[in-house]
Amino acid sequence: MGLGSIVGTGLFLSLGIAAGVAGSAILLALPLAALLALANGLSSAQLAATHPVSGGTYEYGYRFLSPGLGFTAGLMFLLAKGASAATAGLGVGGAVLLLLGDGAPGGWLLVTLGAGAVLLLTLLVGGGIRRSNLANLVIVGITLLLFAWFLVSGTITATGTAESGVGLEGLWTDAGDVGAGALFHATALLFVAFTGYGRIATLGEEVKEPRRTIPRAIWATLTVVTILYIGVAAVALAVLGPEGFARATDETSAPLQVVAEAMGSTTLAAAMGIAAITAMAGVLLNLILGLSRVALAMGRRGDLPRALGKVHVASGSPRVAVGVVGAAILLMVLLGDVRATWSFSAFTVLIYYGITNLAALRLSSEQRLYPRWVAVAGLLSCFFLAFQVEARYWAMGLGLLAVGHLGRLAFRKMG
Repeated sequence: MGLGSIVGTGLFLSLGIAAGVAGSAILLALPLAALLALANGLSSAQLAATHPVSGGTYEYGYRFLSPGLGFTAGLMFLLAKGASAATAGLGVGGAVLLLLGDGAPGGWLLVTLGAGAVLLLTLLVGGGIRRSNLANLVIVGITLLLFAWFLVSGTITATGTAESGVGLEGLWTDAGDVGAGALFHATALLFVAFTGYGRIATLGEEVKEPRRTIPRAIWATLTVVTILYIGVAAVALAVLGPEGFARATDETSAPLQVVAEAMGSTTLAAAMGIAAITAMAGVLLNLILGLSRVALAMGRRGDLPRALGKVHVASGSPRVAVGVVGAAILLMVLLGDVRATWSFSAFTVLIYYGITNLAALRLSSEQRLYPRWVAVAGLLSCFFLAFQVEARYWAMGLGLLAVGHLGRLAFRKMG
């Protein structure tokens, strides 16, 4: 589930966006983002092992901090990942159109395909965790096999200097010229591409032996993903160069297909088109899972309508929450282009994981699996990087947070 949550929009969106900010220095930003993700993942792991319930940091905030901080975490998660899910839905549609030969996907057909993906995967998730996990295994397996092919072919091709790229030998030439501001900005954007590991924690009450299973899943997920991201970024930069890679991300839903075409392989380009579809579908499936579990937890506490807090007896799935989440994502897909929400997601997700680390600091020594400095490092890094994104995005996030708290107070008074 962790791999299915991460391997998707990060590869097809964040790498190219970050390349436009920091150029080849994203190869420095990626390990920084991975280290921050690991610190946050370890905090999530020990919280989920101690308190294995649906809802992730929303629940941890309530239990270890305060209701206000718990609600803040839940709202930040729903805002960030709801927009990300709509982006993934549109990404599926765009990748399908590109694979069929439409060089400039858009309009009603893109929206229709994206909406169809959301409806199909919402029905799948409503059937329960076992069915969802089986579908996820198939999707992730296909995606990783195709990327293994891409990395092998790309490494062979990029050993020399490509026509518009810099070659593997020239990757570090300009990296040292990038300023600290651009490096940290890129790190914040790339961090979002790692955050699917939190989906493991939101499924806490549906996992056997959570104290053993969840930490191992997070370690394995982040190790595989970090290696994959660095390899894909290196090949893309070597073949297209930072500017070419950023431009391909702006102009297409499957920039790695452009990389494969530049390598001279039409077969590999088609494979990358298929990988884009499976990767985006995997992310969308796991986002619906995670969002519905947070909505379930918020419904149980009365922060959202209590009907969302019910679990279907036969399937064990919160079907009402799944349906409402699917409908909300569908609405955002129908509104059209939500690609610009990535920076907004970066701010909201960093605040969310800042609260995760704050909650981890409240664990007793008996409950703690890792040293306190891990949570301290994660906390300080999250809040620092949150304000490295453009001011309009964090201002928007703070404004929506204030509106959400006012709405919560009004809703509780009416209740």
